[in-house]
Amino acid sequence: MLDITSYQNKKVLVLGLAKSGVNAARLLCKLGALVTVNDKKAFDDNKDAQELLADGIKVITGSHPVALLDENFELMVKNPGIPYSNPMVKRAQELNIPIITEPELAYQVSNSEWIGITGSNGKTTTTTLIGLMLNEDKNRRGTAYDAGNIGIPATAVAQKAGADDTIVAELSSFQLCGIQTLHPHIAVLTNIYEAHLDWHGNRENYVNAKMRLTMNQTADDYFVMNWDLPEMHELAKRSKATIVPFSRQGAAGAQAVLTEDGYLSYAGDKIMKADAMQIPGVHNIENALAAIAVAKLEGVSDEAIVAVLQRFTGVKHRIQYVQTVNGRKFYNDSKATNVEAASVAIQAFHDPIVLLCGGLDRHLPMTDLVPLVKKHVRALVTFGETAAQMNEVAKEAGVPFTQTTDLKTAVPLAYQASQPGDIVLLSPANASWDQFPTFEVRGDVFIDAVQQLAESEA
Repeated sequence: MLDITSYQNKKVLVLGLAKSGVNAARLLCKLGALVTVNDKKAFDDNKDAQELLADGIKVITGSHPVALLDENFELMVKNPGIPYSNPMVKRAQELNIPIITEPELAYQVSNSEWIGITGSNGKTTTTTLIGLMLNEDKNRRGTAYDAGNIGIPATAVAQKAGADDTIVAELSSFQLCGIQTLHPHIAVLTNIYEAHLDWHGNRENYVNAKMRLTMNQTADDYFVMNWDLPEMHELAKRSKATIVPFSRQGAAGAQAVLTEDGYLSYAGDKIMKADAMQIPGVHNIENALAAIAVAKLEGVSDEAIVAVLQRFTGVKHRIQYVQTVNGRKFYNDSKATNVEAASVAIQAFHDPIVLLCGGLDRHLPMTDLVPLVKKHVRALVTFGETAAQMNEVAKEAGVPFTQTTDLKTAVPLAYQASQPGDIVLLSPANASWDQFPTFEVRGDVFIDAVQQLAESEA
């Protein structure tokens, strides 16, 4: 970690807690800043706020009082999930108070090389694969640390990672809106689809947020992009970095490719058969190709890449195999919070699927699921605010459906609708916030319900 003095006696407001806010507040205090934390959650139910107060940090909870900004703050570190339409954030902008997110603070104190990964889907799997590949090669100096939107605060990692180490950071569009100097040596854009438009306002803003990942890169850096998406060819022109394309579909000019005879290849070097990977689905071939491109740029051996891809069974909540119950394989894809992610999961399997879906109503169309459901799905079990909308998908696809109140009751209903050899897949196609605080909690409820089902059917 760099020994910086720019925060000495600087008045900083940390807006919103959770892991990123807590770690940012602690780091700022260590750097000598005068920190105030403001979190909407009531103090009595706010363990994070209680612990920060015990450490001597000023804490204001229960609301976001705009008048607080009259205290002449010089910087706001904003929780990524808080939109710029929030009255506190809007007032900070009116007062010309700089606003950053936690990864930017982490970068400012870091003396490690950074690899940044963003995209609508595949970020976490790609980030995980890159970290594993870098650490698998014993000839590399230092350690690769995963950080960021993957669930590990970048400020915590930046304090322990040294000059020989690498920070492999998953960065969401929300986080990228609040960066200023963050400069990854290698950037990865897995894909761009329709996502988070309720937060960003429109697709152009969303794309611009993603492209902030490359805004500080130079010709000495690398930008790994999905060349199967025509939009990427235009977006590449906005980067000063050396473009390193990957392609599952044989796009011309790609460096990391899936060959016609089924090999994962880089710069003409066949590394391994794609069907030797442990994780299912064509989307994971794309994730693997993106990770391979980064690994090869970092000098990782083919042997290390193969070892990781033959061993890695997936990230929790992302088409995660749970267990088999009387011939039915249960998969947890709770991270599928949009139609695109659910579409990817549905197409990952060759066996008939019983699909559990539904969640927060963001008033987005679900019609793109109809042909996939018609082709791959035996039955739907729906729940949450969008249950009726998902029922319409089933009707249009001509497949049976059952609506229930919640995910816990959906699991045994899905089992009843399935047959031996089927896939029972939780891939909600909607956010979790109507019934769960996070998609992780939703996935854990699913795993527990499957375990209970297995015990009852034993």
